[in-house]
Amino acid sequence: MRHDVLIIDDETELAEACADYLRAYGLVADTRGDAESALEWLRRHDTRLVLLDVNLPGASGFDLCRRLRVTTEVPILFISARGGEDDEILALSIGGDDYLTKPFSLALLLAKVQRMLARTRPSAGEEDFNDGWLRVDAQAGRTYVDGAEVHLKAMEDKLLRYLVARQGEVVTKAELFDHVWGEPLTSDGTLAVHVRRVRARIEPDPDQPVYIRTVWGRGYLFEPPPTPAPSIPTPSPAGPTAGPPAAAPTSPPTSSSPASAPGPSGPSRPTAGPRR
Repeated sequence: MRHDVLIIDDETELAEACADYLRAYGLVADTRGDAESALEWLRRHDTRLVLLDVNLPGASGFDLCRRLRVTTEVPILFISARGGEDDEILALSIGGDDYLTKPFSLALLLAKVQRMLARTRPSAGEEDFNDGWLRVDAQAGRTYVDGAEVHLKAMEDKLLRYLVARQGEVVTKAELFDHVWGEPLTSDGTLAVHVRRVRARIEPDPDQPVYIRTVWGRGYLFEPPPTPAPSIPTPSPAGPTAGPPAAAPTSPPTSSSPASAPGPSGPSRPTAGPRR
């Protein structure tokens, strides 16, 4: 049976309370209390979402997230009593999709879970994009760079598709918080980390982005570059050579037709055939 949510938290009572609340709203949820038992569970089951505590016995939630990202792109929502911005940024930078600080209300948890599950499929009306280097297939939820598919995590994919749908327009941070995260109180750090990760996947040079540009003081702008990405090979013109036409062959000098006198750059040489 495919599960909707796996909760990995060593606070057993809290984990079971969360699972029971989610089940009351029709979701299939299960719990595990440490990294090893969670990995064993995941070898035998599928889940659409993982809720992951940071402070686990043995391997931490950060360690487990890194291990999961080797084999799966399942969305990961961190739940932790560690509320520092550094912890949140670390969680997002290693592959987490969102971060919820304890204590939290079960209603807020349900809202986040429902939104993350809804993001796994693209919305109707989203636009495709293809300029030869970057291709975004919105309806299929797939992205390709230079002909090869790249696997974006759920929030990265949602962010990219929203910017593509608004290409040529400056999209404010507040708009992204509302329409991508669905929460106006999402932090600037969360957004910056996700933008950086999308750039790392799609830009020819993430340090000099040409698709997703920062508009300082306003937000972000998605716009295709005026010329193709530099690593896209340009087809050669038809014909055996792409250079200028070769000079016509000339006859070697004879006694009645002496060679021209040397010029300032040295003697001229007769052409023996097509230039190579």
